[in-house]
Amino acid sequence: MSLVQLEELPGSARTWVFGANKTLDDPASETLLAEVDRFLSQWKAHGSPLTVGRDWKYGRFLTVAVDQSTAGASGCSIDGLFRSLKALEPKLGASLVTSGLVFYRDQTGAIQSVDRESFSALGARRKIESGTKVFDPTVTTLDEWRARFELDASQSWHAGLLPDKQPV
Repeated sequence: MSLVQLEELPGSARTWVFGANKTLDDPASETLLAEVDRFLSQWKAHGSPLTVGRDWKYGRFLTVAVDQSTAGASGCSIDGLFRSLKALEPKLGASLVTSGLVFYRDQTGAIQSVDRESFSALGARRKIESGTKVFDPTVTTLDEWRARFELDASQSWHAGLLPDKQPV
């Protein structure tokens, strides 16, 4: 099929979230989306076109979802998506295909990214608390993304990185 609005995809759609290690400005966001849309509109698995949608939030998070009921993304096609995003990183001046970052909103509401150790250290210093908004890029379906992409830390796996004494 083709590139569709994310809202048109079923909740079971296979989902990947790519978090940028820094906020992209408008020109970088436009470059990213133009390249991503070009790739996704031609994305195939074993010669079959994929029905796919994408979302760009807060200048930081690219979500890509594939309707597996028509044709599922294969390992090779998924590798192609990752390679395409990795190749864009020098143009954007930011990393998108980075594992291990924890994303949260700081006390001003700005989105930050740090490694797990730093996140825990910020929790110990009460810079991050159970009510801090966090982002979960580990979701694997659109239903999960809709339900728990942005939550309070106490309602997410992030709670395990915070000191036990924090109120829930």
